[in-house]
Amino acid sequence: MGQRGILMLETILKLCDNTEVKAVCDLYEDRAQEAFDMVKKEKGYEPFKTTCPHEVIQREDVDLAVEAMENGKYVGMEVGGAYSINDCYRLVETHERTKTPCMMLENCCYGQKELTALNMARMGIFGEIVHCSGGYHHYLCDEIAGGVENRHYRLRNYLNRNCDNYPTHELGPIAKVLNINRGNRMVTLSSFSSKSRGMSEYIKKNEEKYPHLVGRTFQQGDIITTVITCADGSTIVLTLDTTLPRTYSRGFTVRGTKGGYFEDGDMVFIDGPEADHFKPKQYWGTGEKYREEYKHPIWKKYGDIATESGHGGMDYMVLSAFFEAIEKKAPMPIDVYDAAAWMCVTALSEKSISKGGIPVAVPDFTGGKWLLDKKEDIELDFSLD
Repeated sequence: MGQRGILMLETILKLCDNTEVKAVCDLYEDRAQEAFDMVKKEKGYEPFKTTCPHEVIQREDVDLAVEAMENGKYVGMEVGGAYSINDCYRLVETHERTKTPCMMLENCCYGQKELTALNMARMGIFGEIVHCSGGYHHYLCDEIAGGVENRHYRLRNYLNRNCDNYPTHELGPIAKVLNINRGNRMVTLSSFSSKSRGMSEYIKKNEEKYPHLVGRTFQQGDIITTVITCADGSTIVLTLDTTLPRTYSRGFTVRGTKGGYFEDGDMVFIDGPEADHFKPKQYWGTGEKYREEYKHPIWKKYGDIATESGHGGMDYMVLSAFFEAIEKKAPMPIDVYDAAAWMCVTALSEKSISKGGIPVAVPDFTGGKWLLDKKEDIELDFSLD
């Protein structure tokens, strides 16, 4: 379960009335027990508990599982980066062979700021979209260093790899704005790494807390910058920034021929006779006004309920969309092709960085179907009727 799994389970138990938790599983017994206790306390029944995921997958009373399209079960998968391009192809090929739906639970696609910007972009407020940028700007040194104690995967990655290891929080909303896999696609990727100093400095300051990491070399660069070109001529810049002191931000930015949205400063800037390009302060915080005027249909309908869940309501939105798609047997709003395209950035960035930032081709996981699925066919509301 880990920290993320427990948070999502809490949201399911409290807000998603149309679901029943039939089983809980974790490789660690104590985490499985914590999840078991949560379900029993909140719902009054006892779910099946195990440390073996295959026991969950094979149960006849489970309608969805994290691993097993092979067993005909709907898959809701958490976010992250892929270790290899082959893993991404296996995901797509399994889906196409079994016809089992799979959704990446990228909650940031359902953020109020992100959906407002998407709504404005689709309405033409920003003109033709030319460029988007975003990042995972989150100071995580303590979490990374505590990987052994917290049984967290990040430490292993930061010691041994150098890549954009967590790209989907920023790329997911951008991909929706740029209609990636739906009339547009990512074509090439180039990644660049700064030197690695942040983790080493953090360990020096906390030697007593993390003696096993003293003197260890961290391969992960402090700042990873990835530049992506798209079939329609638009560009994307992603930044991984997790080991130098800073405030949190996803840096979500949408740039068009008439204006744009800037998460840092929460600014909307629309060009025109009254626009003042040299007084940025007067635009700080203007995003709130536009969120009222151009509120996305999802947030109009579910905003009050959603804010009871984690991450400002995004967790409820993404889980509800997933369960709704299952009930209606509808296409997943963030499907297996999206998951493969977004996660492959990690493996491709690792390859590009290792070769000095050379451009590498981004695979077309749709096999050409992106040309057939045009933006005018996309439901604005990401399902969630």
